[in-house]
Amino acid sequence: MEEKKPLSHHKQESEEQHSSRREFLQKVGVGSVLLSAGAVGFQTLRSLVPNVLYESARKFKIGLPTQLSEGVTFIEDKQLYIFKEGKSFYSISASCTHLGCTVKHTKLNQPKEVEIHGEKKTITSEFHCPCHGSKYYADGTNYAGPAPRPLKWYKLELSPDDGQLIADMGIEVEQNFRLTV
Repeated sequence: MEEKKPLSHHKQESEEQHSSRREFLQKVGVGSVLLSAGAVGFQTLRSLVPNVLYESARKFKIGLPTQLSEGVTFIEDKQLYIFKEGKSFYSISASCTHLGCTVKHTKLNQPKEVEIHGEKKTITSEFHCPCHGSKYYADGTNYAGPAPRPLKWYKLELSPDDGQLIADMGIEVEQNFRLTV
């Protein structure tokens, strides 16, 4: 015959199960809080470490001024046009201000009279974006298409140690900037 357990024994087992369930849920709760606090702490510490971008240098040497040919030189990997007019140099970005496509420098068949910023000028070339049809005058001023602003002009300088021309794409300059050598 089976021995019947007293009723108090069933009550004790039920309380033990209830107690172990409560302890389990408390451990899960404390673990969740600790995990959340650890994640927040990690993100806080991670925000103190700067993100490093491995981009090409914004300042680079182009070569000796005498080695550049008269007119336009395109530096493809930098998306930069260098212009030489006698002893005067300037640089214009080849990156369209709409979506960053590379604009093409185009010689015009005939010179064109245009008004740029209230001045009448004769231009012999333009920049055309092959992606969405934006057009820029020779000085980089946008006049057609979706481009929202003119092409950027960047600073040029001479290296003091070897006399090479240096383009600094980290420093924008006015459209009338010229480096005279």
